[in-house]
Amino acid sequence: MDLVIRDADVVDGTGDPSYRADVGIENGVITTVVKEGAAAGCLHPVARRVLDAEGLALSPGFIDMHAHSDLALLRDPDHSAKAAQGVTLEVIGQDGLSYAPVDDRTLAEVRRSITGWNGDGEDIDFDWRSVGEYLDRLDHGFDGQGIAVNAAYLIPQGTVRMLAVGWEDRPATPRELDRMRDLVATGMREGAVGMSSGLTYTPGMYAKDAELTELCRVVAEHGGYYCPHHRSYGAGALRAYEEMVTLTREAGCPLHLAHATMNFGVNKGKAPDLLALLDRSLDEGADITLDTYPYTPGCTTLVAMLPSWASEGGPEAILGRLKDDGTAERIRHHMEVVGADGCHGVPIEWDTIEISGVTDPALAPYVGSTVQASADRLGEAPWVTARRLLIADGLGSTILQHVGHEENVRAIMRHRVHTGGSDGILRGDKPHPRAYGTFPHYLGRYVRELGVLSLEECVAHLTSRPAARLRLPDRGLVREGHRADLVLFDPATVAAGSTFDAPRTLPTGIPHVLIDGRFVIEDGRRTDVLAGRSVRGTPA
Repeated sequence: MDLVIRDADVVDGTGDPSYRADVGIENGVITTVVKEGAAAGCLHPVARRVLDAEGLALSPGFIDMHAHSDLALLRDPDHSAKAAQGVTLEVIGQDGLSYAPVDDRTLAEVRRSITGWNGDGEDIDFDWRSVGEYLDRLDHGFDGQGIAVNAAYLIPQGTVRMLAVGWEDRPATPRELDRMRDLVATGMREGAVGMSSGLTYTPGMYAKDAELTELCRVVAEHGGYYCPHHRSYGAGALRAYEEMVTLTREAGCPLHLAHATMNFGVNKGKAPDLLALLDRSLDEGADITLDTYPYTPGCTTLVAMLPSWASEGGPEAILGRLKDDGTAERIRHHMEVVGADGCHGVPIEWDTIEISGVTDPALAPYVGSTVQASADRLGEAPWVTARRLLIADGLGSTILQHVGHEENVRAIMRHRVHTGGSDGILRGDKPHPRAYGTFPHYLGRYVRELGVLSLEECVAHLTSRPAARLRLPDRGLVREGHRADLVLFDPATVAAGSTFDAPRTLPTGIPHVLIDGRFVIEDGRRTDVLAGRSVRGTPA
């Protein structure tokens, strides 16, 4: 064999108790699992290399069900932000906005609209337009060698609407709906695993339920799932969750709820209401999963806080409205008094909005301060500060939004359909630590320190459950015949290194990570191995 991992404490992804075993790997596949005390005559595997795993847990590679590495995978061959956490597969194309399918016009618009997530892409050769071409580009990676970790792709519904309808807040015409159906079907045939939406982001949020239901029917026909960032995580959050459950059941489409939180003061302590809704639906036969990150603040762009009417027409139209004093005052009133749909129907509290990144280096003094604190320092109203920043930074500023509740986070992560997703935005001067720390934070904080989950439960949440949602029959378990995407970590020391003050610090206690049987992390250091490829959907 190529490798034997000797005397590991195998946490195999099933949720069952761990066991001590030797695990043999050949040609990227787990070929042998020999448990300690195996029956006489069961030979221990031999290999060209033996790794002593005494004191280490061996688990399947972690699957990040909500990632924003769409360009990072093509920009950074190292990508230790995810590889060092033990992530061996990321699901990208999230929140309804990404870079395929596009035409030249739409590509320019989407690059501008999510600069805060991924940068403007000036360093990327956008030599693709279709989903299949983008996945091919991931496979090619760097000089034909591939990328740092594996990646699966969701068709971004907002980009599809941008391509077929534009930025107008109106129902799609029958012809436009037919084109969107065709775009989704083509993307699914080319290897996407499902479709995402960002229903507090324009232009995807302009789609009504009937339109989304029709697109979900297409996704279901091709064996995929729907992953919505739904219409509110604040006021009316429970109603927004119920809306997604209802429309996917009508479409016959599996549902995966993105970053399934209950945020803002109106939802403090209300996670049990969400879980009761999910349990009723599951008991009635609904196919539902969800992901969360183990932190209370959220992260997005500052422009996302605006009301949807102020975002109609795209980035240039937004800037035009912000520069007009009368319109800007209407925006302020909607945000501060009424509660904008971009801020989940809750009047914005500027002392919860921390600037985490800017595209213009001249604006760096704003980073790390809340809008309220910067306004106080400048002796002006917070909307004046926010408006000036939006205009000066070309809508590219990112934020941390401190609106979560720890009791909700803990309750939701215990649920039977929970999986892990970092929602990690890697750009910015002060990114959210979840980008570099989600998976070791689950293991160190919520397993070892708090006991919210057992080790075996937590590993199942991060491995086999997401693999099942993605319909990947050969991933997510330590089992003979499965891909050798594996993590070795020390349960006694594993921890996130990233903090809000030092968000790019790598984790500790994860000495080895393998993808396809090849070491991408060895003795705690990133190797030069590029074993990642696109992981394409399985046809229905």
